[in-house]
Amino acid sequence: MKCLYYLAPTLDSTHVISDDLHEAGVKDFFVHVVSRDEAGLQQQHIHSSNYLETLDVVRDGIIGGVLGFVVGLIGVGLLDYFDPIGVEIPAFVYYALVGVATLFGAWEGGLIGVGIENRKLAKFHDDIEAGKFLILIYALKEQEDRINKMMRERHPESELVAVDRHFINPFSTLKREPAIRPPADQLLQKE
Repeated sequence: MKCLYYLAPTLDSTHVISDDLHEAGVKDFFVHVVSRDEAGLQQQHIHSSNYLETLDVVRDGIIGGVLGFVVGLIGVGLLDYFDPIGVEIPAFVYYALVGVATLFGAWEGGLIGVGIENRKLAKFHDDIEAGKFLILIYALKEQEDRINKMMRERHPESELVAVDRHFINPFSTLKREPAIRPPADQLLQKE
């Protein structure tokens, strides 16, 4: 499944695009819109994005969990090496300490991620702040060509600005493309 990123200029355009995507067989669950105008999206019954898409909670939570795991291993190693208690500590206690450190790291990382804009969406920050609407369309492989064709034909005002192979993977990179337009000969054929 790929995530197609389209920029639409207005709320009305976004509403029509959403309706056309539903007609094309894309369920509401697979269309999310990132915008400053959350109230407008709600009034138009357009599915807005969620915190997992707009914030770096998952990415920073994973990083925090990995760091917590490493710190837990180091702590357990030091505890075993220096043996400050003088009593043999059962292995399950070491496992529990590493687990607690891992969970604490994931929790702290998630809390940090709540305050940070999603790394992938940061590339579109200026457009969103300027009042544009970023439409995320999660398309199955067999839907992708049909969706792109429909968007080119019915919504030339929108721009395909990126395609992400793995939106779910918080560590994959996203390259913002300059506005992807159909070739000139396709435009001439329409006229």
